[in-house]
Amino acid sequence: MTAPPLDTTTRPALVAQDMLAVDQVISQRLSSGVPLVAEVAQYIISAGGKRLRPALLLMVCGALGYTGQRRFELAAVVEFIHTATLLHDDVVDASTLRRGRATANDVFGNPASVLVGDFLYSRAFQMMVSGGELRVMQILADTTNVIAEGEVLQLMNMHDASLTEAQYLTVIRSKTAKLFEASAQLGAVLAGYPALEAHCAEYGQALGTAFQVIDDVLDYDGDAAEMGKNLGDDLREGKTTLPLIIAMQRGTAEQSQQIREAIEQGAVDRLEAIATTVRLTGAIDSARAAAAAEARRAMAAISHLPDGPWRDALLELPADLLRRRC
Repeated sequence: MTAPPLDTTTRPALVAQDMLAVDQVISQRLSSGVPLVAEVAQYIISAGGKRLRPALLLMVCGALGYTGQRRFELAAVVEFIHTATLLHDDVVDASTLRRGRATANDVFGNPASVLVGDFLYSRAFQMMVSGGELRVMQILADTTNVIAEGEVLQLMNMHDASLTEAQYLTVIRSKTAKLFEASAQLGAVLAGYPALEAHCAEYGQALGTAFQVIDDVLDYDGDAAEMGKNLGDDLREGKTTLPLIIAMQRGTAEQSQQIREAIEQGAVDRLEAIATTVRLTGAIDSARAAAAAEARRAMAAISHLPDGPWRDALLELPADLLRRRC
């Protein structure tokens, strides 16, 4: 039986009450004297989603015994940073569907989406500096910089069918996994455990990497209705993801050439044939195996935390991600 998606109803019960407090902070901090700012920000925030990054910060805090109110503020900060990247991503990728409904750029236009994304970034930094923790500011400043570099690197790699697995991993560890990494690390910072920062950061990076690999797999092996996005978007945008890299390595010369041309041309009309090739070459299973290796790395890293229900939940999270079907 397939596990349900990791949304607000399937997160560990341990974090449910804390996430309500984070949602309150998000609602309060979205206020703006400019109506369009609040409208666009509320539109994308209210779309829901898994809220994995703030949940991850809260879970690490729980595992290390930190119960201060600051955890709610920083959990909201990482969600604002994530939401800002979504607004910008959808503009860059010309996406029209996210989480089962029209993207903000499709509804409000590209200029509004970009500028509200900027507002969310700046609001996140206002909230971040309010506590005066230099280590927190350093981690989040470095994180946003790496994410921006990852976005540019991905842009440079568009329609490049020669991308290697190592180059692919560099992009997703910058663009996606870095905020997972920071979220887990911040939990250790707030709790006052500098010796565990590196372990928590590795857990977050591995978890985020596994998450993105599975996300890329689902573009060829998922259900559009369940996922709330258009299948084949990666191919349309000219993204060379792990399933395609593996399929080109293993396929016949004709199959590899077909995938290469589709990446270079953004030819989504060939999606069905390419998805078949990806499955027949075993690329789906191999990509899932790569995600499973990252999940094991995450579990090994988090084993350094104290025993208890919070660590158990953190150990279960990578396994839940591997079962994603949407």
